[in-house]
Amino acid sequence: MFEDIQLNVPLLRRRVPNLTTAARRVGLRAATVSNLCTGKIPVARAEVRTLVALAALAGCRLDELIIRGGGVGMIETGIKVVDVFAPIVRGGTIGFVARPGMGQLVLLAELFRRLQQRQFATVFWMPGEEAIGISDVVAEVEVVCHSLDEVQDEVSNLRTDKDVLLGVDRSMVLSGELATLKERIQEAGARPVTVVLVDTLGHGADEESPYGPLDTLLRFDADLAARGFYPAVDPVISTSTLLEGAQLEAAHLNIQQRARKMLRRYRELRALVNIRGVEKVPASDMETYRRGERLEAFFTQPFFVAEAFTGKPGEHVVLTDTLECIRRIMDGEADDLDVSEVQYVGRIEFQP
Repeated sequence: MFEDIQLNVPLLRRRVPNLTTAARRVGLRAATVSNLCTGKIPVARAEVRTLVALAALAGCRLDELIIRGGGVGMIETGIKVVDVFAPIVRGGTIGFVARPGMGQLVLLAELFRRLQQRQFATVFWMPGEEAIGISDVVAEVEVVCHSLDEVQDEVSNLRTDKDVLLGVDRSMVLSGELATLKERIQEAGARPVTVVLVDTLGHGADEESPYGPLDTLLRFDADLAARGFYPAVDPVISTSTLLEGAQLEAAHLNIQQRARKMLRRYRELRALVNIRGVEKVPASDMETYRRGERLEAFFTQPFFVAEAFTGKPGEHVVLTDTLECIRRIMDGEADDLDVSEVQYVGRIEFQP
């Protein structure tokens, strides 16, 4: 229970500028304080009197000095296709790969709204060249920044008390400014900063690795977008290091793998249907085709930021409900439902 606690180093250093000198004055060893700040000594192994003395120096309560829940894990968004196939890594770097018009900025705006409701601080670093849809993103964030120094100051202040979700354009990756920012804000003990990268101009859509190494990749699919299936995130290609590292529950991984396999085969069959008609689908594959069709439709979802345009209220679906609905679709419990009945809904209300 004590593994996921950290020292609130930004708060400590802000309130006690000459920390080493101040620590010596109250009888603390400078090396001990330094090791606690850098993480070399886990907070759980620190003497209580040391932590109490540091809190007194900072003029704060002990529960302000110690951050709980600072570890890496999944950020559950309530967006079905994201949570199942490409879970967002807390404190990681997420990359959206899409061409203009596929809805990537709508998804970014939706993430800002949802995570702000979960007490994340939200920051958007404005690109030099404004693209269509940027204004919708700006409307959903707390802080908009226009320079590296401004982003650094805002993020450093905000992450003292909250996790930060930072939206950044690919141009900042190419210029090297994002790498500089990460170096500047790499400080032990602060709340995590989760970075979402978007390519507003769509220039990197054909590149194999448009951002470099990522913790989560969300690749958008042109066919889904053309058919009006939003969010148009490709469930077959999109992925996360949380899946690769098997850091998720076994039930999640099992259902995710089954669903990806079914969708991959469904796509092959759908290509056949588009050319030769559904009657050419082998009888042995018809069940997979029908269930894959419903499964694909289930991953569409009404967004809160789009309510004014769609007329549908936004839907937040907890991961356990999403996984249960997927399992029941794959097991045939939605076979009697029309595809339209599982499209643009939250969870499916199955008949008992």
